[in-house]
Order: sequence, then structure tokens, then C-alpha cells
Amino acid sequence: MTFEAPFTPIDPVRPPAGYIGGKRRLAAKLIAGIEAVPHRTFAEVFVGMGGIFFRRRLRPVSEVINDRNGEVANLFRILQRHYPQFIDTLRWQLSGRKEFDRLKVSDPATLTDLERAGRFLYLQRLAFGGKVNGQHFGVDVGASAGFNLSRLEPLLADIYDRLSGVTIERLDWIAFIDRYDRPDTLFYLDPPYWGSEGYYGRELFDRAQFAIMAERLGYLKGRFILSINDVPEIREIFAAFAMEHVELHYGAGGGARPAEELIVRSG
Repeated sequence: MTFEAPFTPIDPVRPPAGYIGGKRRLAAKLIAGIEAVPHRTFAEVFVGMGGIFFRRRLRPVSEVINDRNGEVANLFRILQRHYPQFIDTLRWQLSGRKEFDRLKVSDPATLTDLERAGRFLYLQRLAFGGKVNGQHFGVDVGASAGFNLSRLEPLLADIYDRLSGVTIERLDWIAFIDRYDRPDTLFYLDPPYWGSEGYYGRELFDRAQFAIMAERLGYLKGRFILSINDVPEIREIFAAFAMEHVELHYGAGGGARPAEELIVRSG
């Protein structure tokens, strides 16, 4: 499919670390849907580690990413604005359970923004399952250590380049939508899944927000694409919008488990 300006082709980039709720298996379908919608501003409401944002292949005139989690926003701001200094803070960091446990219990409020970004990236690279809360040290005996700067530095350099010109926000989701809602804006929303709201921090999102979100999207000036788990409650809340069921399988062989996903779109 041919796209007219103002889209610019870009090379996809891998996210800097794992993150719970990452969209690796659903990414290709979501990105195709994003690319099919004409827009001048792409605004991602819950960016996380950028599982969709960094894998996109076309860039509009304006891009804005947002996450209420201050650790996420700080990491991307540091990568965007202080990349050389950030690499220096990671230079002698080694992958190990003892260091993981030390950083896990340290108070990020006592650290500089550079140190805080390094702590967050280290924990996310090594936490089992990309968890944000209740993290445990993860080990993959079939791969090299999760925090290896010789392999990580080229990836971070690509992310630094990719973040050029991107606006980074740390707002509540509804404040973010209110600020950037225009007829030529496409919002991508990947909120916590129904039943998993507390995985990201109970103070950041609760179940009552789904109904508020459906109401706000109902009078959106722009357009949106939302990914969520396919459960009856979500179908009822977002019944006013177009829905597409997607079935994925996680795992391999006989141990693969199905996952019922739902893509919700504005009309």
C-alpha cells in the first residue's frame, strides 16, 4: 500500500527491555492498522517499553509518547537528551542476582535522573517476565546475560536516534488525550488488561477507568486503536465501537496456550 506524505519511512527498533503486557505477537497486525489510518500526529497513551512505537515503519509529522509511570518517562527522556552520559553510568554494570536485589530495594527518589534511569533499565532487562511490580531475578540458561552493555549499547544508540523529535509526556491517560485530541491525531491505547490492572501499580490505573475511557473515546475528535484482552466485560463497555477478535498462542509446541485479544477501533 502506498502512503502519501506526511509519512516518512523509518527502520523499526527493538524496545530497550521487556515489559509486562508487551505486544510482540500482536505488533504486526496493530502496526498495519496504524499505518492504514491517515494522521499527522501519532499519540501513544500507555507507551510502556515501546513495543508498538519502536516497531512502526512509518513516521508522521508529529509523534508523542506518554506513560504515567515516572520511571518510563524518565528513561526515555534520559535516552533522548543525555545519551552519552547515560552510557557512562552503565559502563561497569554487571548482570547478577546480588546487584539486582540491591537495586530493587533502593529508593529511586534518592538517585539522580541518570542513576534512576539506569536502575530502571537494569531491573527491566533482568526481571522475570518483564514485570514492573513484584520483580524477581530472571535467568535464561539458553542466552547470554540480560544486561550486557556490549550488546545493549548499539540498541540504545538506535533508540536515541529514533527518539529525535519525539515529545515525551508523563500524564494521566485522560489528560494526555485531552491535550492532544485533534482531528488529525491517531491515538493508540494499550491499557492494563481487564483483571491485570494492579500489575502496573494500583495508583496508576483501576477497573473503573475502562468505562471512563469508553465515554471519552466516544467524543474523540481524532481516531483511535485500542488493544485489550477479549472478555465479556470489555465487549460490553466498548460496545459502541468496531471490534476485531484475534486469537494468539503463547509458548511452543504442545505447551502453547491461547490468548483471546480484542482490537477496538473508532468508526
